[in-house]
Amino acid sequence: MLSAAAAALGAVPAHAAPHSDTRAEVDRLYQEAEQATQAFDKAQERADALRHEVQGAQDLIARQQQHINTLREQLGSLAGAQYRSGAIDPTVALLFSADPAGYLDKATTLDRISVQQAGQLRELQSALRELAQQRAETAGKLAALDKSRKAVAAHKRTVEKKLAKARQLLNAMPAHDRAAFDRASRDDGSGRVDLPDLTGVFGSEAPDARAAAAVAAARSALGRPYVWGASGPAGFDCSGLMQWSYAHAGMELPRTSQEQRFAGRQIPLSAARPGDLVVYRSDASHVGMYVGNGQVIHAPYPGAAVRYDPVGMMPISSVTRP
Repeated sequence: MLSAAAAALGAVPAHAAPHSDTRAEVDRLYQEAEQATQAFDKAQERADALRHEVQGAQDLIARQQQHINTLREQLGSLAGAQYRSGAIDPTVALLFSADPAGYLDKATTLDRISVQQAGQLRELQSALRELAQQRAETAGKLAALDKSRKAVAAHKRTVEKKLAKARQLLNAMPAHDRAAFDRASRDDGSGRVDLPDLTGVFGSEAPDARAAAAVAAARSALGRPYVWGASGPAGFDCSGLMQWSYAHAGMELPRTSQEQRFAGRQIPLSAARPGDLVVYRSDASHVGMYVGNGQVIHAPYPGAAVRYDPVGMMPISSVTRP
């Protein structure tokens, strides 16, 4: 997703030191934008799900209304038949009938119609109750959808505001400092964790074919731009890249890094294998894919393409094997 950790101080030219506070501020803004992007992704996912639910509910209401209209037409026909035949007392009608036997057959039919009408009335009443309930539930879903859309818009404004301020600060930096920032790992030297040696043969083989396919997909995305809120194929945020990569392996991951953290079995970092999800920070606001040899592939932040970085570039909160 979005974070931009500046380079370790030892890797930055000494003449860039006056701008270290600027780099720290940019990194903070990117981190906050990343958190807002995860919230945006979650709200967008919720809005999409509600949109489908509302559409399904509206289709059901339309079918139920059609059923009710049909029942009303049938009841209207039955009522008309009873009115035409039932206005005269049955005994008098039989005495004056030119065809007593025919009249008796008709009266028997009308008795059956009455039973049928009672059943259809009960069915109509039940259908009307169901329709009222469906409409109430749909109204609630529409209200939730409107709330979710507003949340999406609010998170979007937050992200854009943070990114605009970060870009303004970056543009004010000297060209050589800005270039050093762009080349740097996201590690700023303050969050590096003590790691086992993952640069040898250990951790270089995927645990299964599915993980291998996800790694291959992630590698195919190298060089594509970071686009916040995107899940490919033209651009990605961090969790979008993980979701897209595992979709190519035939597995559906949740949308956000917070949810992806629990989308499998959590393992120690020392047991990391290619395809495992490495989740960063205590709020799980960033995620990358371990690919072996002490590296992850991830979508870093706006302006930086999908790339390799050291697995220990930021504090690691968990490692998950989907």
